Amino acid sequence: MSDETRRGFDLDLRLVRYFTVVAEHLNFARAAAALHVAQPSLSRQIQRLEDTLGVRLLERTPQGSRLSAAGVAFLPRAQELLNTAGQAAFEARAAMPPGTITIGYVEDLVITPAVRDLRRRHPDAHVHTRHLDWDETRALPEHQVDVLVARTPLPAPADHLHVTVLYDEPRVLLVPASHRLAGKESVSPGDFADEPLLSCAGMPPAWTGFWLLDPRPGQDPAPPAPMLGGTIEDKIEAVADGRAVAVMPADDRRSTLRDDLATIPIEGIEPCQVAVLSRAIDRNPLVAHFRESAKNCLARDTTRARSR
Repeated sequence: MSDETRRGFDLDLRLVRYFTVVAEHLNFARAAAALHVAQPSLSRQIQRLEDTLGVRLLERTPQGSRLSAAGVAFLPRAQELLNTAGQAAFEARAAMPPGTITIGYVEDLVITPAVRDLRRRHPDAHVHTRHLDWDETRALPEHQVDVLVARTPLPAPADHLHVTVLYDEPRVLLVPASHRLAGKESVSPGDFADEPLLSCAGMPPAWTGFWLLDPRPGQDPAPPAPMLGGTIEDKIEAVADGRAVAVMPADDRRSTLRDDLATIPIEGIEPCQVAVLSRAIDRNPLVAHFRESAKNCLARDTTRARSR
């Protein structure tokens, strides 16, 4: 096989994994929920895989989906490929020299002071960092990172994780600068009860409910808003366009880069939390050392770092 032909069959393992989950459920909505991704995004990723292979893997029907002949042939090989890749990753990490750690951090969170402190305390350690999107917290249980700094609640199950809360972070309402509430010192959920709130499709109910303030005590659910399957930047653009409002973490500064948006503190709701997460069973001593660095360098006086 020529080099050109080999390059034509390079596969994205993430897309292969998506296909195996769709093949298991034979329903894009259920597969999207299992993968914690938006259904439109999942459909696009499967299309990308089909385009790469040059075959149709799934046939869409009114009753759901079914494997095509090519999909039936591809599925066992895809499962074998994922198993082999997982074993290869495990063996590679097991062969890493002692004193190696990969620290993941989500979206706009800044971990530099804690990383710098860890490197100062352990100058011979190999300390790596990896930036993740908000919905990539599975990188921790899947052993792609050793420790993770993220906001809770997570958009993926937190089973078998050790959680150290660094600080509470208030939530704010993001509105267009021309909005009737822009300029107020603070608002309560009742002040925007009739406003559609943006969310992301295909996410777990607990995560979606937290950012939609659903259920609201003594109030009906918010009116429906466009369901987004993209990035936080997509959400910010939709708010600026006047299609809806959104609840955001107070310290997310991406919205402040635009003069057509305004943020308003929300009273009477619980904050989100910034936390250090690690696997409940992890023999890497640098994980505990990083947790200490994070508590020393990232925790705030308003919230004493605590573990659970």
